[in-house]
Amino acid sequence: VQLQASGGGLVQPGGSLRLSCAASGSIYRINTMRWYRQTPGKQRDLVAGITPGGRTNYADSVEDRFTISRHNAKNTVWLQMNSLQPEDTAIYYCNADVSTAWHEQSSTYWGQGTLVTVSS
Repeated sequence: VQLQASGGGLVQPGGSLRLSCAASGSIYRINTMRWYRQTPGKQRDLVAGITPGGRTNYADSVEDRFTISRHNAKNTVWLQMNSLQPEDTAIYYCNADVSTAWHEQSSTYWGQGTLVTVSS
């Protein structure tokens, strides 16, 4: 199973970016999909998560600015980031709980990360 994240870049404060993460490989079912972010010297923090049914949760710092969504048939999750601030600068990672067969429990897989820089 591979997760490919994309969409990072440089944006000015107040701007927007949309991150994408597509899962591929031997996938039977994807459960919760999430976005995390990490800055140098700090732990990787959860930004947002979404269940197959569309239930979402967000970190307090991004509530009302970021929106997570997914397309189950395309095995893809997005993170729409609005009103970006310099403190949102980080490497953003997607992750997903994936079952590769009907009888197997899910395992967690990570994407490679995409850099978001918010600066004027």
